[in-house]
Formats: sequence, structure tokens, C-alpha cells
Amino acid sequence: MIIKTVNLETVIGVTSKLPENHLPEFAFSGKSNVGKSSLINALMNRKAYARTSSQPGKTQTINFYNINDALYYVDLPGYGYAKVALEAKEKWGKMIERYLRQSPMLKMVFLLVDIRHEPSANDKSMYDWIVYNGYHPVIIATKLDKINRSQIQKQVKLLRQGLGMDKDGILIPFSAETKQGREEIWDLIERVMAETVPGAESADGE
Repeated sequence: MIIKTVNLETVIGVTSKLPENHLPEFAFSGKSNVGKSSLINALMNRKAYARTSSQPGKTQTINFYNINDALYYVDLPGYGYAKVALEAKEKWGKMIERYLRQSPMLKMVFLLVDIRHEPSANDKSMYDWIVYNGYHPVIIATKLDKINRSQIQKQVKLLRQGLGMDKDGILIPFSAETKQGREEIWDLIERVMAETVPGAESADGE
């Protein structure tokens, strides 16, 4: 995928209306510190465009990035950070649920988990929640460069079992350092684009 233009087009909070977009949306979810901003930056071919917070768990908005005027990357608030007040967590949860249930242009949800560890209770809950809302989440196993190659298959199996994934469920190991997995994610997005947007062969703008 050739990234020609990137624009942070819309930022919504807990009381904001969802934007009336007419382009396909691809959402990214994951707990704080899992590397979500790093993944989105890598997919946008930008070093530091996606918003990051100085304190984990402080990002309280849903951010819509317009890519090539062809699709949106949608950055959902991180979850699972212990120091965030319960009331705030509940508000974020309702905001994310509203988005998952009401956005007609949402085509795919990516759930990021750390390949080094078993899925947390929050990871499992988020996975189940996404499935409950009618989507088949694609799992992105981040921080691939932090483990030895000999450990990859073992950790992938651990994640699949821990999340309760179907055997047909898609899991893509990814490294923000080496960009391994980026092409596979792009290919998946382009395939969905071709299936859902009449006449769209890719998001290259060509």
C-alpha cells in the first residue's frame, strides 16, 4: 500500500456524535502500552503521527485518520490501565461500544496483544466483546522483536488458546522495530477494501 496522504480528520470524546463517514473504517484496539500508536504509525509510514499519551491510559478519544481519502484508521482508547478511575473506564467502554454498534462503515477490528505474555483478562474480555458486537477480530501480536524466533510458534499458540480463537481466526505477529507483519496487515486491509468498495482494487489512490 502506497501511503500518499494522512490526515487526523476527526477526534471524538465520550459525549461526541459519531462522524458520518462514507469511507471504510478499520479500528485498532488494545490495552495501554501494547504498542497501538507504533503500529498505526507504521501502517501510515509515519514515525510519530498517531497520537501518543505521556501517561498510559490517558487517551480518552477515538481518533479517525483519513488515509489517501480512501479509508480510515480508527484508534480506540487503550484499556486495562490500573490507575484509571472506574468511572472513566465505564465511560470509555460505552463510547467504544457505541462506535462498534453504530458505525455503518466499520469493516474490521484489529485487537493488539503482547506476544510475550498470555492474554490478560482484559484482553479476553475485549476479544469476547468485539465478537459479541458482530465482528471477527484480527489479532496483532505486537513486540515480536522482543522474543527469539524459536519462541514465536509457542507464543502464538498460547495467544490463540488464551483468547479462545477459532481455528480460522487470523493472527499476525508484528514488530514496530523491524516492521515485520506490516505488509501482511496492509494486504488484509486491501483485500477487505476490494470486497466492500465497488471498483476499489487498492487504497493506493492509483
